[in-house]
Amino acid sequence: SPHAELVSRLRAAWLSGKTRPTEYRLAQLEALGRFLDEKKQDILEATAADMRKPPFEVEVSELSICRSELNHTLNNLGAWMKDKHVEKNWATQLDSAFIRKDPYGVVLIIGPWNYPINLLLVPLIGAIAAGNCVVMKPSEITRNVERLVAETLPRYLDEDCFAVVTAGVEETTRLLENKFDYIFFTGSSSVGRIVMTAAAKHLTPVTLELGGKNPCYVSDSCDVQNVARRVAWGRFFNAGQTCVAPDYVLCSAEMQEKLLPALREVITEFYGPNPRESPDFGRIVGDRQFQRVQALLHSGHTAIGGQTDAEERYIAPTVLVEVQQDDPVMQEEIFGPILPILTVASVDDAIAFINARERPLVLYVFSSRKEVVKRVLERTSSGGFCANDTIMHMTIPSLPFGGIGQSGLGRYHGRSSFETFSHQRSALLRGAGRESLNTPRYPPYAPHRLPLLRAATETKRRATCLLL
Repeated sequence: SPHAELVSRLRAAWLSGKTRPTEYRLAQLEALGRFLDEKKQDILEATAADMRKPPFEVEVSELSICRSELNHTLNNLGAWMKDKHVEKNWATQLDSAFIRKDPYGVVLIIGPWNYPINLLLVPLIGAIAAGNCVVMKPSEITRNVERLVAETLPRYLDEDCFAVVTAGVEETTRLLENKFDYIFFTGSSSVGRIVMTAAAKHLTPVTLELGGKNPCYVSDSCDVQNVARRVAWGRFFNAGQTCVAPDYVLCSAEMQEKLLPALREVITEFYGPNPRESPDFGRIVGDRQFQRVQALLHSGHTAIGGQTDAEERYIAPTVLVEVQQDDPVMQEEIFGPILPILTVASVDDAIAFINARERPLVLYVFSSRKEVVKRVLERTSSGGFCANDTIMHMTIPSLPFGGIGQSGLGRYHGRSSFETFSHQRSALLRGAGRESLNTPRYPPYAPHRLPLLRAATETKRRATCLLL
């Protein structure tokens, strides 16, 4: 493997213990913060060149989230690193039993193209905080960001312990042949399976942040204008290329009649009469992705938008109605500025529709009735859940983020990132003396010692008190 020497060098650095001290981890995290501050303009220019991403959206979804995650980690790392002492049985009362958060070693982080800074650096923050050495592989699809990260990030971090690798599909496949101690991947389910297969050869643990079709149920009891604004923002942010965007709306036929004019008004309010001319609406990242998303426009009937420009890779904010369950737009994650609306008769029908499909990365529900929100929350399963808004759960570092089933494996953000990249190492430190206390467990076995041994080692059920 062309990267074997690199991985070997990083493993030697990790084995030296260099990354373990708290001071070292804090220094590397502070250096990462300087990268974000000093290269802010370069990041804005690179994301604009790759996707014509609006600077405001870069600030909110790339820079601000990274800073928030970084500050949250810096504020709490000392507490997270402390050994967690656990409850002991009678036999070990005089000993020390605890869980130590050990770094895994050399980890690989493979980033995607849709949020190329956020989704590479937020896992990196957790990996550094946990004391690992890291190989980063930014997406080759966003070429300008890839070049920026590869050329400048290593100047801020310790090159003995952190490296950036630029690679296409074939080179990444060869990179995965190396033995890593942990792999963190964000991307499609199909590539996620490839990563997991490669990891299995070395029994390497993985986190897979994938995607799927995120449902958005809109009940009849809600403020239609507020729903339209929050759904449109979540769907059309970053031109729809967001893994947690609402992928389709479920609502009654009556609500659809109210929601359509509200969405039309909001889209004009957000992006003007011609969104193509708006500085606040991005573009599809590449020609192949453009062609895939454009083909989905043939599903159902176009109620709003639908205009495209292949040269600019522009697809207008689009709302589809009369969509059937077996239409192409309902067979894959859209990952573009298209919002299908499907009608259901009731909240129970919406729940049945959602549960008949793969579990999504996030589930959205809009309702002014708490019992409706509670019903959807309790009777469905998804990676995350958000009521009466979209995407905003991503702004809270203390909320774990991750999928379930086809939408992903594992979780991160805040303390969950630190724990993801840490091995929970069980430790019992016993005294060298007091040997007489161990005699009951040694051969030759004597049945009369068994009650004493059980009393010393078994956990007893606590007494319960029920107030009738």
